Amino acid sequence: MRIFDSHVHFWRIGGPGQSWPDADWPALHRDFLPPDLHAEATGLTLTGCVLVQSQPDDRDTDWMLSLDDRSIRGIVGWVDLSAADAPERIATLARDPRLRGLRPMLQGIADPEWMLRADLAPAIEAMIAHGLRFDALVEPRHLPILHRFATRWPALSIVIDHGAKPYAARGELDPWRADIAALSTLPNLWCKLSGLRTEQAAGQPHAALRPYVSHLVACFGDRLMWGSDWPVLRHAGDRYADWIAATIDLIGPTTPDRLARLFEGAAREFYAIDV
Repeated sequence: MRIFDSHVHFWRIGGPGQSWPDADWPALHRDFLPPDLHAEATGLTLTGCVLVQSQPDDRDTDWMLSLDDRSIRGIVGWVDLSAADAPERIATLARDPRLRGLRPMLQGIADPEWMLRADLAPAIEAMIAHGLRFDALVEPRHLPILHRFATRWPALSIVIDHGAKPYAARGELDPWRADIAALSTLPNLWCKLSGLRTEQAAGQPHAALRPYVSHLVACFGDRLMWGSDWPVLRHAGDRYADWIAATIDLIGPTTPDRLARLFEGAAREFYAIDV
């Protein structure tokens, strides 16, 4: 099976702009670079990946764009969208054809309505003008606000990271379930099937994610893309192949075409990355 990973991270501890993870995250507190991904994906047909920012810092985005590895087919960077010079920064970054999107770290911003601020408009307009996508790193509390944001900007392609991080550790489905269903009706909204294992409590089996995964599949269909969230996946004690196997089990019987869409086709289409 071919895999195009919609969501990986690389970092170098002490590198440009790097502040997370720190020593409180022992499974992650070391360098993770392209050779590490290749080693962990040995035996799999990994056709490429989208490298996603992990630091809210321009220096980290510049560092990601400096990486030269055959696996990196797209990059999602970070820009301070509220800065006065954000449109110029976006234009500069967009000169690199690998830049496919931007991700403000919404989960870490105290104001859940930050994305609706009027002073972001010039940056969002610049993203649209340069054909960039918006990775929405959100939690369930953000979903009604994200609906307003996506409705306000229908020309902006948006993907929800990690299924919006449902409260899987305590088995909560609502109101996440209704909010996800509402968002899925908007044609500019896509979703990543990623990051769910790290939302579970220690020791919970992947099978407990079945109602969440089933709902995402039912809502987003062909607009659902697989992502590993590697190496953050290791925080849950899983390795790369573990999440692939868990995903196949969680989605249940399906066709080869639907598997190909989930594991490769959807991400390539969303980020406009050719084979």
